[in-house]
Amino acid sequence: MKMKRTNYLFIGALMLMTLMLNTGCGITPQADQELQVKTEAQAKEANKELGMPNIVNFQEKKVLKMIYELCDQENLVCYAYLFNRNNGSIGQYLGKCIGYGIPYSTQYSNPEKMIHPYSGVYYNLPQAEPNQLFKPTGLSATWLLLIDPATNEPRPVYIEPEIIVSPFKLPQTNLN
Repeated sequence: MKMKRTNYLFIGALMLMTLMLNTGCGITPQADQELQVKTEAQAKEANKELGMPNIVNFQEKKVLKMIYELCDQENLVCYAYLFNRNNGSIGQYLGKCIGYGIPYSTQYSNPEKMIHPYSGVYYNLPQAEPNQLFKPTGLSATWLLLIDPATNEPRPVYIEPEIIVSPFKLPQTNLN
């Protein structure tokens, strides 16, 4: 009798936990479901009526491929300038640099990792970079390999709209 009662309590607790976990988790409100269905129907109708664009030259893709290949040259020397927000023109010259700037929020590794706890449901969680730091999203800073005028060697310079950090002295001018 006691064993049967324990089983019923266990099953009841399990059902209660399942009910609590399912409420609010992954359930889309009715109005959102209706909009999803209508939006999908409209997308299907548009695809049926219009079809895909008749792209035959793939010019934009060719240009992007060319840009990627040109940016991949080891000896690519560029010239870096600040943008003058006050008058919308080229501002102070920073110097020669190797290649183009890399946005600081660019990640070397995948920013997310997929995990699945024992429930079989998959989740994406943030993943640290190889240096074990987590990159911010939407950061408006840039890494630039400027040529150090004193040594003629490339050195990383961190540039934000309001701050510039350099491992060598930059020419001083009024940035206003």
